[in-house]
Amino acid sequence: MLRGKTALVTGSTSGIGLGVAQALARQGANLVLNGFGDVEEPKRLVAEAGKAFGISVSHHGADMSKPDQIADMMAFAAKGSGQVDILVNNAGIQHVAKIEDFPAEKWDAIIAINLTSAFHTTRLALPAMQAANWGRIINIASTHGLVASMQKSAYVAAKHGIVGFTKVAALENATTGVTVNAICPGWVLTPLVQKQIDERAAKDGKSADEAKRELLGEKQPSLQFTTPEELGELAVFLCSPAANNVRGVAWQVDGGWTAQ
Repeated sequence: MLRGKTALVTGSTSGIGLGVAQALARQGANLVLNGFGDVEEPKRLVAEAGKAFGISVSHHGADMSKPDQIADMMAFAAKGSGQVDILVNNAGIQHVAKIEDFPAEKWDAIIAINLTSAFHTTRLALPAMQAANWGRIINIASTHGLVASMQKSAYVAAKHGIVGFTKVAALENATTGVTVNAICPGWVLTPLVQKQIDERAAKDGKSADEAKRELLGEKQPSLQFTTPEELGELAVFLCSPAANNVRGVAWQVDGGWTAQ
């Protein structure tokens, strides 16, 4: 039960972030959402998930590549209860190209949003968590935080960085009630992945279903996508007393991808 806790989930207006936000809301946490695009529908879905607890749901539109906007978001999130109790660093973008063709500005943006933003949110959240001797920081990494794929140099570098950052933060807080862990999903059918499927289908002249099967067949032995709901339930577990001594893990939810 997370009643009375405040959870901030970055990049939570769709996909994995929204699934995690809904799962935390079902446990009674008040939610602060972050992300672009439609805001009202995600807020409605999260409020609906936490309806039994009468949770509050708000949104801050911080651009996660901008440290000053991140600081403003963290202050906004802490306003109600005085602190962020649960921080889920999920915001991410992707670009696919060979290293020699990779636009420098795309590299900078991916590192800023997928990696550096988590440093800024974490450094701002930790003091209040440490003072309360309770906190949960969950970084949504990726299978690509553990293994690599071609044409994803910036994303792989950022996600490997997140896994390393998670371990350091976990060790620095190992004797406290603050835990820091990473979740490493394989293929999840998010808008980001759907875009890759559509591009692959168009490029190869195949149907979306064929492109999907091929994508899964290359990497994910289960031949099924991980769902945002499954990742949300794992986040709930990591917030529970049962996970008090789970520290610094990079937890794969990848259908056997990294077991190969």
